[in-house]
Amino acid sequence: MSVHADKIRIDKWLWHARFFKTRSLAAKQVGAGHVRVNGAKVLKPSQNVTVEDVLTFSQGHQVRVVRIVSLSERRGPATEAQTLYFDMTEPQEKSPANPKFEGKGRPDKRSRRALGLTRIWEDH
Repeated sequence: MSVHADKIRIDKWLWHARFFKTRSLAAKQVGAGHVRVNGAKVLKPSQNVTVEDVLTFSQGHQVRVVRIVSLSERRGPATEAQTLYFDMTEPQEKSPANPKFEGKGRPDKRSRRALGLTRIWEDH
């Protein structure tokens, strides 16, 4: 859905696009200077953004770069939120969360007992 206005507050847009769970979290991120609009650092959550602005901000351990495609009137479902921007973030290689994990899962009770018994016999 498009707004009749041609600009919107940056914290509100980030919240509408579902990059942050709450508007206050988005405002905190902007206020801390962690968001850039067209390469310039923004310090005020009341800063207005328009269509074609490029936003750069960190989200978790990833730096996101998005171009605003449209503005919205409300915070809608995720499918609607994804139409608000074009993601220009370069894909990162996924590193395994636990490199020692071999995909076998957690051992069951019988396996744990077997491991416990082997440890007892190795000690003697």
